Amino acid sequence: MILLRSLLFALIFYPGTFLWVMAALIVTPFGPRPLRAVVGSWGWFHRIAARIVLAQKVKIDGVIPDTPMLFIFKHESMFETIDLLCLFHNPMIAAKRELIDIPLWGRVARTYGMIIVEREAGASAMRSMRRTAAKAMAEGRPVCLFPEGTRVPHGEAPEIRAGFAGLYTLLRVPVLPIAVNSGRVAPRNSFLKRPGTVTYKVGEIIPPGLPREEAEALAHAAINALNE
Repeated sequence: MILLRSLLFALIFYPGTFLWVMAALIVTPFGPRPLRAVVGSWGWFHRIAARIVLAQKVKIDGVIPDTPMLFIFKHESMFETIDLLCLFHNPMIAAKRELIDIPLWGRVARTYGMIIVEREAGASAMRSMRRTAAKAMAEGRPVCLFPEGTRVPHGEAPEIRAGFAGLYTLLRVPVLPIAVNSGRVAPRNSFLKRPGTVTYKVGEIIPPGLPREEAEALAHAAINALNE
């Protein structure tokens, strides 16, 4: 049953995503509002398909405010990268350069507005990320970051990458850490997706201005709160 559900989901979601990308390209010349509507509806298409086909539910433990601040998430699967479009209105999401370079999809992502993470680019990349994030917050957009830098298997807790401390120090804004356990139902690098509940556990706000080590320790503990 898990294999059949996973196959059916792939047959629905990936062709559907292609149609959404085409729709986004069509509406792009008409300005940001219709583009954001199309992109947001893609997020709901993914969540509804996961709920109906895969029997994957979403539970939020706490309150996620839709305000311009820095949100950091545990990263265990593709699920939360798309589901952020359901959690927020018009979020600015950090993504690796490799994703932005995907044909067509990358063009939509650039136009929609994303923070491009270039791991090897050093201080210049951090300054670019800071400018993009600050501009997004000035426009009232929440900024979302996966501080581990890549998907990790459920239960593992690697160190937070330096990009988080850089943005935290430069932006000087509150940070809301959120734990996610999506790897239980959508394991990293696995085609098979299981029924179950994806939980978001909202942590305590990390105030601006803390020493780097303290901010990283608080963030690390909070995003790993759902580890088993």
